[in-house]
This record gives sequence, C-alpha cells and structure tokens, in this order.
Amino acid sequence: MTQDAPADTPHPMFGWDVDADGVVTVTMDDPDQPVNMLNDRFRREFAAVVEHLHAKKDQISGVVITSAKTTFSAGGDLEHLLRATPADAPQMTDLIRGFHRAARRLETLGRPVVAAVNGTALGGGLELALACTRRIGLDTPTLRVGLPEVTFGLLPGGGGVTRTVRLLGLDRALHEVLLTGRAVRAAAALELGLLDELVTDPAQLLPAARRWIAEHPDAVQPWDTAGYTIPGGTPADRRVAADLPALPATLRRQARGPLLPAVRNLVAAAVEGAQVDIDTALLIEARYCVELICGQISTNLIRSRFFDLQAIERGAGRPDGYPTHRATKVAVLGAGMMGAGIAYVCAQAGMEVVLKDVTLEAAERGKAYSERLFDRAVGAGRSTARQRDTVLARILPTVSAADTQGADLLIEAVFEDPDLKQRVIGEVLPYLAPGAVVASNTSTLPITALAEGIPAPGDFIGTHFFSPVDQMPLLEIVVGAKTSDATLARTIDIARQIRKTPIVVNDSRGFFTSRVISQFLDEAVAMVAEGIPAATIEQAATQAGYPIGALALIDQISLTLNRRIRQETVAAARAAGLELSVHPAAAVVDRMIDEFGRAGRAAGAGFYDYVDGRRAGLWPGLATSFGPQKLGNPLFELQERMLFAEAIDAVRCLDEGVLRSVADGNVGSLLGIGFPAWTGGVLQYVNQYEGGPGGFVARGRELAGRYGERFAPPASLVELAAGGGELR
Repeated sequence: MTQDAPADTPHPMFGWDVDADGVVTVTMDDPDQPVNMLNDRFRREFAAVVEHLHAKKDQISGVVITSAKTTFSAGGDLEHLLRATPADAPQMTDLIRGFHRAARRLETLGRPVVAAVNGTALGGGLELALACTRRIGLDTPTLRVGLPEVTFGLLPGGGGVTRTVRLLGLDRALHEVLLTGRAVRAAAALELGLLDELVTDPAQLLPAARRWIAEHPDAVQPWDTAGYTIPGGTPADRRVAADLPALPATLRRQARGPLLPAVRNLVAAAVEGAQVDIDTALLIEARYCVELICGQISTNLIRSRFFDLQAIERGAGRPDGYPTHRATKVAVLGAGMMGAGIAYVCAQAGMEVVLKDVTLEAAERGKAYSERLFDRAVGAGRSTARQRDTVLARILPTVSAADTQGADLLIEAVFEDPDLKQRVIGEVLPYLAPGAVVASNTSTLPITALAEGIPAPGDFIGTHFFSPVDQMPLLEIVVGAKTSDATLARTIDIARQIRKTPIVVNDSRGFFTSRVISQFLDEAVAMVAEGIPAATIEQAATQAGYPIGALALIDQISLTLNRRIRQETVAAARAAGLELSVHPAAAVVDRMIDEFGRAGRAAGAGFYDYVDGRRAGLWPGLATSFGPQKLGNPLFELQERMLFAEAIDAVRCLDEGVLRSVADGNVGSLLGIGFPAWTGGVLQYVNQYEGGPGGFVARGRELAGRYGERFAPPASLVELAAGGGELR
C-alpha cells in the first residue's frame, strides 16, 4: 500500500498500489474470509474505495481490480440472504441500490477500469467485473465465470441482468447466461463475451491489464457512449416484440411445468430494463430481485442447493480417519443400460473398466453405448476424437471372469434378482484385489441380505445409480449391517472420482429414494381409483413441479415391477411378524395388469397408450374402468397429497434411521427422484410449509381424516412442531 492510501484508510480489505504510470491496482483481500464475497464489509469498503478513486482521479491514468485470493470473487453472502423475510425488503433494497451506485460510480470514473480476473468470478463477483471497462481472465482449468443466481431462486441483482442485456443483447443474455445459471470455463466465457481477453500465465495478467489501459486511455462502457443500441434491438423493435409473447410458453415447456418466480422475475427485469435507460433498468432489477430474496422459494433453494449440497460434498457422511482412495480398475457386471452407463462414467474418471456380461455380443453392445455418447460429444465440440479414443480404450468387453484380475472395485448391475446378483458376484470375487470394494447397484433389495455368503461382508456396500447414469448426478450409497467404515469412506471417494454427489443411507427395503418415490406414484394411482381424471392427475403433478406425470413415470418403471416390489415388501414384513396396510393403489395396479393386460411402457400399454414406444395419450379406458369420474377436484389438494405422501415417509425414514441426515434427504430427493425444486427438498418442504412444521402437521391431520392414516404425521414430527422446531 502506497502513501496514496493512508494507514487509516476506510477500505483496508482493498489493497491500493500506484505504479509509475499512474495505474492504480486495487486488490481485493478479505482478511475474515477464505474467498472474497459481496458481504456487508465488501459493500461498505467498496463504496469507500470508489470514492477514493474519484478523489484521486486527476492523479491516476486507470484502475485494475484484481484479487489476492485464488478466486476473484465468490459472489453474494448466501447465508445473509437465507435469513431475509418480507420485513427485510427495505433493508435489502438499500443494500442492492448502494452497490448499484458504487458500481455506476466506478464505471463512470472517466478512466479505464480493467477487471483482472485471476480466478473464479461468480454471481456478484462477475457483476463487479461487468462494471469494469474491460475483463481479462486467467485461462486456467479451475476458473469458472457465471451468474448462477437463478438456480438459487434469485436473479443477478447487482447489475448482472442490466449489463448482460446491454452487452450481449436480450436474447443471448437470457438464453445463454441468465436463464441457464451456468458457470463456464474461461474459453467459453471469452466466446460469450463475458470476458474480453485471456492470458495463460499469472505473471501476464496485470501487465496485460496495464497495457490495455495505456492503449485505451479514453475507454468507457459501451452503453455510456452516445448512440449506443442494445445488440439485436429492444422490445420496441418489431422483430424482438414478435418473439416475446412465445417466450413464457417456451420456458414452461423447457421447465416441464410452471415457471418459478425467479425465471418470471428475471425475464421481466430483462425485458422491462431493455426499454429504459441504465439507471432506471438497475432500479427495476433491484425491485424484482428484492421480491425474490425476501420470498420463501429462494430460502428453500439456497438451503438445499448450497448449504445442504455443500455439506455433502465436503464429506459430511464420510467416516474420519481413512486415507483418500482412488480406484484404478473396476469390474462392471452386466452390460445393460445401467451397467453400460456405469462403465462410461468410470472410464471417464480414468479407471480401467472390465465390462462383463453372459455373451461377448452383449458386452460389446454395452461398450457401444459409450461410443455413441462420445460420438455425440465430439460432434457437439465437447470432446475430441483423441479424448474419445483414449477413454474407450479403457473399456474391455468380456465374458471371462479372469479379465477382472486385480480390480479394486466391483459394481454389479444385473437384474433385480438376489440369487442372480449373488451368483455373478461370487464368480468374480476370487480375482479381485484384496480389500476391493464390492458394490451392488440395486434400487430396492436389502444390502445386508445380498452380503450373505460374501467372504468379507465388511467390503460389501450398495451403490444405487440413477438412469441415465451419464446425466444423473446422484449416487445413493447404502450401508449394510456389516459394511465397514473403511469401505464407506472408499465408496464416497469413488463417488467423487466419478463426479457423483453421494448421499449415505442405511439399509432398508427400497432405501430412501425408491421407497419415497413409490409414495408419489401410489398416491397418484389411488386418485385413479377414486375416479379423478387421469389428465387432471398428470396436470397436478407437472404443475406442482414434478418433471414428469406420476402415471407416465409408473409406466416407465413398469407396473409389474411396482407390484413385485409391493409383494416382496409385504412378504418381508410378514416374515418379521408385521402386517402392512394395503394401499388403495394396489387394486388399480393389479387390475391394470391382470384384467386389462397393461403393464407399462415396455409392454406397449399402461396408463398411457404407446406407438413405437412413444406415449400416444392416456388410455381412454381409465375413464370407464375406474370411476365414476369425479370432476372439479381442487388441483392444489391433489398436489399436496403427492407432496405430503413423500414428505411424511421421508420423516419416517429419519425416524427409522434410514436417512442419516436432513441434508441427505433434501439433496437426494432433488437430484435423484425429481421432487419439485421450489420446495428445497422433501424435508425442507415440511419446514417451509405455511406455519412451518406446525402448519404441516395440522394439514396432514386434515388429509388423514379425508384420505386415510397414511397421511397421519409421525409422532416425532408432532413433537418437533409442538416445540417450535424445524427439521435440521
């Protein structure tokens, strides 16, 4: 720090250095945080440093803003936003407008301002960079640039909407940046226009910024130049105006349901802001942003998609005291769609993969699945032919158990039959490396029972992947009665190695995800039995935010599998001396299979008709076979029945020890089984219900009185609600 920034400077988290050419380098370095965030201290000191720049304007030739941390800025303080309520709206407005004023003062300084983006710039960090005249990034594999606010139920309120629209145009800003919430690598950010220049060496970053300042002494923001127009035009232009009416319908199709408030507000802020001057646009942006910050949905999403997810990814479920593990060779047993997908993600993670099936033809078909995925990636420019060939060379299709010699990981992915699973695992066990992790990819079968007959049951664990494996981010890790902590630790490390988010659950039939989603399906089928029109049931599900209608989903899973799981569950309960109540959905499923011969999509007929494997509309026979038809059903009550059915069973999973944490339940329900995102997860849905858990309990009792004891709130939840607590 030079004499231009005295010791009692009001902005100590911003270093200040002036070179011989009068270029000021302002270096962000929050002493209280591992990363720079736009927290209260930042906002206060940023405003002060901008005023200091204005005071020294006649003595400086330009400004470089950079960071002393490995990241540029991680954006806003989500913990602060999490606590906001409608009563905090005036305070939130003041905070946002204060940053707007400081950022506008910075970009209208009258001197060129360069953001030297030395590391990741997300959310408010990128908004700060957008308020600079130029953005130069360091091209490293770890750098990410983006405005992810929409994924947290928010919009970029620090000028991100206003400036990206003016920089890129309304259409590109919305569809390529704002609505996606993507964080992109340096090269993609350069192509988008979020960065203007890249350097490959950290030592080049500040000199490049200073050189640009010297070459552009009169540079200003494009939108502050006379005659500037937004690329592609404004909504006042006929072509732009003609496209706008179709935008909400397009976004609803993409979302497969109603628009979340964040999407609605974001589009409104962008469209309205494009029709006015920049200062008015910033005011519009602030108002739409504050509405979201103080709403419940952003609280839900911040809690689950940031704090819950962060806890899991930091290893909250991993036992302490075990070294980090990395698998080198995996034996994948079964080359069907699941096995092929598992082989693909393992090969991508650098493992040598032995893909074994009963015939070489079947094993080669499994490898061909990876080839098709890579061919599409190469065609789309996401991969190269060399990368494809390198990864595919790691996959060996085979029928020989001996080819698995030395594998330190086994993942069985054959049909859901306990005898078959134990047999194929037994064939390979003699060839595995000592202490290898032995995993079964099962969605419902108890892991403890499958481990019987395994010489080292402590090495045995469940790994429930979700289809399609290459796209679904979740891995449900199931701990059996004898699974060792060492095996669990290694399996969590493997999940990270293959870039999956692991939740850890204890052994139970159906575990967590399969068990809870069955409640959603059964409740929808029970509505069919009541004569509620199938189209209304599907509308209720998709408008509640489920990615697919319940009847379409049960067709996809198959009615026969639904019945078999039910029968096995009943048989297991009876063997334990328990008698389970029969869900009203059971009779509908049995009639669909036995009386009408409609077993689901694979059979060519289920709740829907199918032509060449594609849905061709709901089966008209539903209206005459299950009735009489009841019209005028309140959609919200149908939706709550689906949501409550899953939430109540998730609470039971906590009570029974199946779920180890609330975070696992929330993240697992969002990433694995399509629980509506706006809720923040299946257990956060209870917390956020009007009146909190107390309101949820009261409503559950109403539903129980109307539809049956399956809606009766568990005693643990009643006790929690009575004490004013929340599920944490």
